Amino acid sequence: MYVIVIRSYLVTRREGLERESGKLEPGETPLQAAKRELEEEACIQAPLEHAGELLFVIEGDQTAFHIDIFRADEYAGIVTETDEMRPQWFRTDDTTPHKAGSSEDKNTYLPIPFDQMWDDDVHWFPLLLKKQFFVGRSDFLRDGDNFVPCRWWFGTDC
Repeated sequence: MYVIVIRSYLVTRREGLERESGKLEPGETPLQAAKRELEEEACIQAPLEHAGELLFVIEGDQTAFHIDIFRADEYAGIVTETDEMRPQWFRTDDTTPHKAGSSEDKNTYLPIPFDQMWDDDVHWFPLLLKKQFFVGRSDFLRDGDNFVPCRWWFGTDC
């Protein structure tokens, strides 16, 4: 399997690699927002399935962030770089081939670069790849412009 993260691809923003994300529009469900953001920022459509929920808390802030995580095993359209994002493919293991019909050589893809992602991603992202529904919470301390994880909890169905 290879990954391009929204539950299949990672994108490069000014701050570094991260998951596709966006805010809810008024009256929009998390699933509708995820589909809209995926189309707006990567130019693809996908049958998304709910894969997990995360709560991010920053010590001293009065707001917590609830994040719904979605995944898809297939998509329609051509993954396209936009003004906001540059999608990048990464392999999730060394043996499974990438999406059939792709013209790129997937053997050149690097492993998922957890060292360039949020520090808590290494704990829940493997659950996403295994298709295990999960819930979790990550608490961060603010250190200038950086966020340092100080506590985290993740759980799955057995």
